[in-house]
Amino acid sequence: MGLGHPAVGLQRALTSAGVRAGDEVIVPSYGTADVVEAVRQAGGMPVYVDIDADSFCLDPAAVEAAVTPRTAAVVPVHQFGHHADMTRLGELAGRRGLFLIPQETEQSSSVETAMRQANAAFLSQRLSDVITPRVRPGVEHTFHQYVVRVPGNGRPDRDAFARTLRAKGVRCRVPVQTPVHRMPPFRRDVWLPETERAADECLSLPVEAGMTRRELQRVASACNALGGLLQPA
Repeated sequence: MGLGHPAVGLQRALTSAGVRAGDEVIVPSYGTADVVEAVRQAGGMPVYVDIDADSFCLDPAAVEAAVTPRTAAVVPVHQFGHHADMTRLGELAGRRGLFLIPQETEQSSSVETAMRQANAAFLSQRLSDVITPRVRPGVEHTFHQYVVRVPGNGRPDRDAFARTLRAKGVRCRVPVQTPVHRMPPFRRDVWLPETERAADECLSLPVEAGMTRRELQRVASACNALGGLLQPA
């Protein structure tokens, strides 16, 4: 990892906060391995906690249930541009004497963010057969990714949906193929139902700032045309 890598900054923040070898650090499994690697480099022991189904960020109730006398810190991740519930997590951290150390987030200009938000709103108004992103009241979503859930029978239907969209020229990708707790270097025997469900159902659709309304409508039309092919179980 280079000095500019986000995990390096997080590792330094953990070390500066006082995380020491053997301390437990609560992290999400739904995302990249960068956060877990930073915790390990700082000497901490990652503890995987489930996400909130709407925001894809750490579920504060699950965080509280995971706290032990060895817990030193919580690392929220603002997933896909949706901010974690820092109010509840901050209150929890203060009450339980924990460090609250968010992962550094991707920065964009206010103009780019506003354009993505407008594009996301356009798609959400027109998509009819996928579950569009939900934004918690009072929380900003910058839509670094526009992530929908594909209804049906989980991963097989989601993957079939994605293949058909790509064949129609729509750029889409699975945002998290494998939760970190199931990756061989970081594997832990834990059951995180919302994390597993998100990994099986979610698909990221294009919502870049430079997209035209015609391009966005093409994405919506391609998705809506598949509504009759993939039905909820």
